[in-house]
Amino acid sequence: MTTYTAPLRDMRFVLHEVCDAANVLSKLPGFEEVSPDLMDAVLEESAKFCEGVLFPLNQPGDQEGCTFKDGNVTTPKGFREAYRQYVEGGWCGLTASPDHGGQGLPESVAYLVGEMIGSANLSFGLYPGLTQGTILALSDLGTDEQKRVYLPKLVTGEWQGTMCLTESHAGSDLGLLRTKAVPNGDGSYNITGTKIFISAGEHDMTDNHVHLVLARLPDAPEGSRGISMFLIPKFFVNADGSLGARNAVTCGSIEHKMGMKASVTCVMNYDGAKGWLVGQEHKGLAGMFLMMNKERMFVGSQGISQ
Repeated sequence: MTTYTAPLRDMRFVLHEVCDAANVLSKLPGFEEVSPDLMDAVLEESAKFCEGVLFPLNQPGDQEGCTFKDGNVTTPKGFREAYRQYVEGGWCGLTASPDHGGQGLPESVAYLVGEMIGSANLSFGLYPGLTQGTILALSDLGTDEQKRVYLPKLVTGEWQGTMCLTESHAGSDLGLLRTKAVPNGDGSYNITGTKIFISAGEHDMTDNHVHLVLARLPDAPEGSRGISMFLIPKFFVNADGSLGARNAVTCGSIEHKMGMKASVTCVMNYDGAKGWLVGQEHKGLAGMFLMMNKERMFVGSQGISQ
């Protein structure tokens, strides 16, 4: 029987002996309370969760995989319960601003936690990993209303965030994308198109999904200079914060992959789905790269974790 033991000794050595991280970080605004004891406590709790909860689900999760039926995705046995523990532990909001319910810890700590999660159960880690980019993009570019409505639930992990770029004919060259956004005249837009290779695009572990989708306005310039970014919720949010009607966004199918089968990769259909502009018109690609840069670091920690 295989086991996973988090490399806490090595992590502490790098943090405290090589980088003197607490001393350096505590001199920066917002990190005044960072200390070696605080960082060690976070890493120790993460190790317990990864060793005791996530790792035992890794192999059976890959063997079972995600299942797709009538537009709904069911994650492998045990994943919903593990994700609930993840949310209850506050892990999704480690680095998020305390203004939105986060803990405001340094990214360096979060990447070490991410390394442990990736080693214990990489498929599981992709779900909250995508939400991190959504939090960053909305924190930097969202309106006050968007931040108020969506960030608290994303920070807790109760809602899933996604990044929706790729289309069947537009992979590395996003300037070719065809998804359209038509203004409704009330500040909202109707978005129509299909996106592929969307990690965590649909599943049963969260109550809502918040999709950040690249699309073109009617007057958009050609190429990448004509791309805007829109927020499209799976379920609309009522004035009191409760979830309302279902939006016109559905999962059309899921990819059948060679590995990481417990991490769902979706084809997402937007059939006149209602959404709202994030950031400026025609500046969506730059906004999406806020997410992309975060995810690049995330992918780097995944590489180390293997």
